[in-house]
Amino acid sequence: MQKTLTILAFLLALPAGVALADDDCFVPMAEWQPREAAAAFAAQQGWTVRRIKIDDGCYEIDGIDAEGRAIEAKLNPGTLQIIELEFDEDGGRRERERERNGKTDD
Repeated sequence: MQKTLTILAFLLALPAGVALADDDCFVPMAEWQPREAAAAFAAQQGWTVRRIKIDDGCYEIDGIDAEGRAIEAKLNPGTLQIIELEFDEDGGRRERERERNGKTDD
């Protein structure tokens, strides 16, 4: 009985783990677009890029959108397709105020 419950618990948890991994990118490095292409894509969207980094095998862009909201976008590095896009309604305004006042996050 104990063994059956353990197997059942494992099988129930398996789909949840798979769903959490959906925003990872599994693209061979040879197929990646250059970082400059990701920056150009962001500019086409009207975004001001603060930083481009690699996270979970994807390009992650931190910046400000055309409406002044802070954004974090995750892109497929091979196709530059947006996988995830998060907005922070106040973040852009706070960041601009920090820059105006000469303050930085250290």
